[in-house]
Amino acid sequence: MSKEVWKAGNMLYPLPVVMVSCKNGDEKPNIITVAWAGTVCTNPPMVSISVRPERHSYTMIEQSKEFVINLTTKDLVRATDYCGVRSGRDVDKFKEMGLTTQESSKVSAPGIKESPVNIECKLKEIIKLGSHDMFLATVEAIQVDTSLLNEKGKLELSKSNPIVYSHGEYYDLGSLLGTFGYSVKKSNPTKAKKKQKRK
Repeated sequence: MSKEVWKAGNMLYPLPVVMVSCKNGDEKPNIITVAWAGTVCTNPPMVSISVRPERHSYTMIEQSKEFVINLTTKDLVRATDYCGVRSGRDVDKFKEMGLTTQESSKVSAPGIKESPVNIECKLKEIIKLGSHDMFLATVEAIQVDTSLLNEKGKLELSKSNPIVYSHGEYYDLGSLLGTFGYSVKKSNPTKAKKKQKRK
């Protein structure tokens, strides 16, 4: 395998691409598409999003101290892109993309009804970094599309056709390759013996 050295840059791909909805006072709600988003802590549950200070949503989140992370799907890919390249100063993104505001349970910012999962967040800290500032937030509640729950109540997000972002391009996900811990999971000796007997 031959490799060449590139200058330092953001090459951690693919990434989840999310639509972040926010609202500040009497202003109309807005959506910003974010690829710099991630989980930072399990207990307490915390997430982060990184936003350029010049973006319209930056001030809205900074002042309201709330936002909702909405997971995206194949059906939402056009809206996902549009909300990342158009400014809420100029257009009503909910209206232009035919999206529906959904009342949140713990924050005043609305979620996006068409999204399969809405993560309600409260801003804890803004960390100034450079081109982007990181919004560190606690997760207050999550709303999940019940059609994606199996008979045991487990979320099967794959049914929603989630998408990811990679270096300026959107992709849907492929087939399941394994589950957490499968590489070290020991086979059940009883089941293995039964399989041998059948042979």
